[in-house]
Amino acid sequence: MKKTLVLGIVFALVGLLAAMPAAAQTKLKFAHVYEVSEAFHKEALWAAGEIAKQTNNKFQIDVFPASALGNEQQLAQAMPLGTIDMAYLGASFVGATYKPISIVNCPYMWRDFDHWKAYSQSPILTELTDGYFKQTSHKIVALTYYGARHTTANKALNTPADMKGMKLRVPQAPMYMMYARAVGANPTPIAFAEVYLALQNGTVDGQENPLPTIQAKKFFEVQSHINLTGHILDNLTTVIGSPLWKKLTPQEQQIFESVYKEASIRAGASIRESEAKLVDWFKQQGKTVVVPDLKAFREAAVKIHNDASAGAVWTKELYDRLQAVK
Repeated sequence: MKKTLVLGIVFALVGLLAAMPAAAQTKLKFAHVYEVSEAFHKEALWAAGEIAKQTNNKFQIDVFPASALGNEQQLAQAMPLGTIDMAYLGASFVGATYKPISIVNCPYMWRDFDHWKAYSQSPILTELTDGYFKQTSHKIVALTYYGARHTTANKALNTPADMKGMKLRVPQAPMYMMYARAVGANPTPIAFAEVYLALQNGTVDGQENPLPTIQAKKFFEVQSHINLTGHILDNLTTVIGSPLWKKLTPQEQQIFESVYKEASIRAGASIRESEAKLVDWFKQQGKTVVVPDLKAFREAAVKIHNDASAGAVWTKELYDRLQAVK
């Protein structure tokens, strides 16, 4: 009798455990506007797998590329709602909410890549990301080198005078429009996913992006000249939305942050490697690569670095500190 009773209890417990649901896996959405062939997407996928591994598959992160869930403005707006959990956002789009961080995309702000890299490892970056967190409760966990932005057109752009009146596609963010204003072009904001068609049908005369992006988005197919203006050394921030960040345990926060930092280093190194090769690649495609008068371009931009419009975004003190970073 006792043996029968014990067996009955064991079978009942086994049945109960079988009926209980397995520990729920948390599904998350990571969104961005870049192509699946680009390093940013590949590293976002790597990070998703690494986080799953380090959290014993607690989190399944689905990555949505190529503006599948909206443009950068829409992604930023979705984050507080929790409909998107994480995203790559350009510094200028983060700056739409916390203005001082926009300074990093000021045209000709950086002397060279080493100057930008020194900033990326400086306490000033921490100050700016902390300021963004205090204002929004969204957490910037990594900064990725996006590349030096160059200007494509169907003509050579040797000096700013060659851009006077040109309809230049730029993202809907102040620093990109500042570049257009500095060189006398007409800034024309168009969604990233629509740029190729706008170039093809003549809605705009040119656009500006890093060489790997010009290749990945195939802008070179509808533009004859790659003008190496190098006007902005651009960066992507990896942002975790407030609703998700607050739910993560301190240990999980540390995992997410360390994994995305490593992904940013990997992606940035890939971009630098691509930039070194792509000038020759574009020439092989029959494109005219122009090395413009960079001194003239820089002088045109520096004139408006701290004018009235910039003063509403950053302080002269912040500007001077960044210029002094080594």
